[in-house]
Amino acid sequence: MLSEHVSPALFNERFAGIECGMAACGPQRRGWGDRLRNLRHAFHLGAGIALCTLLHAAPAAGSVFDPESFRLDNGLEVVVVENRRAPVVVQMLWYRVGAADEPPGKSGIAHFLEHLMFKGTEAVPGDGFSRTVARNGGRDNAFTGHDYTAYFQRVASDRLDLVMRLEADRMVNLRLTDADVEIERGVVLEERRSRTDNDPSAQLSERRRAVTWLRHPYRRPVIGWKSEIEALTRADVTAFYRAHYAPSNAVLIVSGDAGVDRVRALAERHFGPIPARDLRSRVRPKDPPQLAAKRLTMRSARVHVPLITVTYRTSRRSSGAAGRAYALQLLAPALGGGPTSRLYRRLVVERGVASSVGAWYSDARLDDGEFSISARPKAGGSIEALEAALRGEIRRLLETGLAEDELERAKRRMLARAVYARDGVAAAPRIIGRALTTGRTIADVEAWPERISGVTVAAANAAARAVLVESRSVTAILLPANPA
Repeated sequence: MLSEHVSPALFNERFAGIECGMAACGPQRRGWGDRLRNLRHAFHLGAGIALCTLLHAAPAAGSVFDPESFRLDNGLEVVVVENRRAPVVVQMLWYRVGAADEPPGKSGIAHFLEHLMFKGTEAVPGDGFSRTVARNGGRDNAFTGHDYTAYFQRVASDRLDLVMRLEADRMVNLRLTDADVEIERGVVLEERRSRTDNDPSAQLSERRRAVTWLRHPYRRPVIGWKSEIEALTRADVTAFYRAHYAPSNAVLIVSGDAGVDRVRALAERHFGPIPARDLRSRVRPKDPPQLAAKRLTMRSARVHVPLITVTYRTSRRSSGAAGRAYALQLLAPALGGGPTSRLYRRLVVERGVASSVGAWYSDARLDDGEFSISARPKAGGSIEALEAALRGEIRRLLETGLAEDELERAKRRMLARAVYARDGVAAAPRIIGRALTTGRTIADVEAWPERISGVTVAAANAAARAVLVESRSVTAILLPANPA
């Protein structure tokens, strides 16, 4: 099981454009359980990397995946992406609930429930779900973000009936004991220790998020605060499960060697009998405008190379926000998307004040997003000199703007991977599922190449000037411990 979280430094070194790093969980059980969890870990990290790369890997013109969709009478939305290249399917069940939907004081409950969904039902007790998938040659896992929780299996296409039956069963028939909860609490706390508490960059990222958002629940870590994880009860988890896990709050996506008629028949058979339920709409507090720059500094004996990250909140509700999002998707790789990007050339190659630099835009959210720039100084270099140089480059960008060739280079990089996205079966359910659980539509996914291609240099520069405002920034700096 995985909570969706990654340190800015790690993210910057790999991707630009959208937040989608995955942090794997720690050891779960000994023996068979360990092997299953390690398999989930390896598969999910690889798939997480693929998602970040492939979300922008769409054709330069025309549709992306050509999905077909329908809705069952109980409200379950079903999407089918047919791909006959191999006798394999990926099934993903997305729930429109994540860490930002948790009750106050119960952070981490969405991720905790994700773990506990593998504890079994009356029909498939214990770890029978994962055992059955593995015994049939498949792989399974799950992950949690702020706006969604998703469960997936990759199996031979003739096993789709099996995994759909298993997934429908645990949508309504999960059985938990106090022992289950206590065992998995230990697993989650160990995950938090290994992935956050023992990683200074992850700790800084967690604090930076809490400072960036004043009231909005995006300020909570997906995995939860330690004290609140320790206080969660079986009753808490069961209530959360019953409040959010229902057909009308879910999206089932099947990609691969299965046509829409077969998927419809299987969905009607396994999910159709589940009764419809009316659920409360998602209501979240909104953040007030940020009126002053914020700054936090953390020191750790485990840090050897300093890190600076500058973050700016971006609004989905402001005037022109829809078009601005596409411009920001291009601005991030143009600024910090590799050795040909502006900041890398200026800070690493020409001025020699940085050893690495990157930029990313986190917009795959139901609510507002973030645009961040991160850098590390060269060996023995000064973090103060790097910060001054970085801010100077941001001012230069705002004054003179991106050049046409910089924008076109970013477009080519983002659009060039189209063939790979369409060839595989894993990209479509992840991209479409993320879109449908964060307020977007299939039409938005299919229109993405056209909208990216239509971004002008004037629009990119207008987006930069609207978002990269120093008085609305949050600067987080990670330093080695003070010398003795």
